[in-house]
Amino acid sequence: MKITVVRPLDLGETEVKRWRDLQLTGPDLMNPFLAPEFTLGVGLFRDDVRVAVVEDGPDVAAFLPFQRGPLGTGHPVGFGLTDLQGIVAPPDLDLDARALLRACRIGVWDFDHLLASQVMFRPFHTVRRVEPVMELGEGFEAFEAHLRKAAPKTHKTIRYKERKLGRDVGELRYEFESRETADLKRLMDWKSEQYNRTGRTDRFARPWIVRLVRHLHETGFGVLSVLWAGDEPVSAHFGLRNGPVMAGWFPAYDTRFGKYSPGMIGHLLLARGCAGNGVTEIAMGRGGKEFKEGFKGREIPIAEGRVARPTPAAALHWARTAPLNRARGAVLDNPALYRKADRVLKTYARLRRRAS
Repeated sequence: MKITVVRPLDLGETEVKRWRDLQLTGPDLMNPFLAPEFTLGVGLFRDDVRVAVVEDGPDVAAFLPFQRGPLGTGHPVGFGLTDLQGIVAPPDLDLDARALLRACRIGVWDFDHLLASQVMFRPFHTVRRVEPVMELGEGFEAFEAHLRKAAPKTHKTIRYKERKLGRDVGELRYEFESRETADLKRLMDWKSEQYNRTGRTDRFARPWIVRLVRHLHETGFGVLSVLWAGDEPVSAHFGLRNGPVMAGWFPAYDTRFGKYSPGMIGHLLLARGCAGNGVTEIAMGRGGKEFKEGFKGREIPIAEGRVARPTPAAALHWARTAPLNRARGAVLDNPALYRKADRVLKTYARLRRRAS
């Protein structure tokens, strides 16, 4: 096999079409984070994005999008933003992972949301988890019936608060796809406030992420949905769509309406909007929210780990990241620890705001 490393914008129409065709060879490769549009978008705003093009004879057999950092450290494209990662290739591809890294001129490739089904990376898994998926192939009514059965209390609460929001504030209106830049800016402002309120890193404080989200919105690969109560925007969600698959990405809401649980209402209305617009599943992202259990219809096995060659950079990377990854993993796998960590972060955020 021949492996060539190129910048995303160096891919021609033939290669992009082949990429899209390869996405049809695996059950979860259609996820938007694995689509060429996402890699091309990130490549517009980051100079470290590359794509390994794997050729087998006259045909392209695979694409591996990655970011190449200092000292030969590699990550999936959009690392820290993505909920699914991997090589875009048929399931039976026989390729040596370390040889692929050598061709990419990286000593280590670190992943945290890798498709666990990809055989070539299986020996390098350190932790396996699952990502919940809403299934909408049978329509919204079937999905809601599933939710009502799987989580009756959650469903009843959402519907009650939805009616109360309409009575107290104004008639509800859900816009599945808003093209308004003002709506997008509002969502990013809400999300930044949430990050700061909960002690998380504000992703929208990074200019390249803001530019990326604007670009994906402008091109239509990103779908911005907005819930209104009368004239008041209540909540919004920005997700990525690749044909019938939606990847949930940035949900946010106006905290003035927090008592109505606008995030949960928004998830249910997003499911209805997607089902009515040809989307058959929504990948919800890994863990963190117990209500996702009732929404999910299936799960995607994902893995954390690293592929490494024997280089000084790989050893340094392990020493720097392994303890932190183990601690984070322990928190994510234990709901009680997760709740405690969440409270600690929120307390820290409050103290930080007071100090400033």
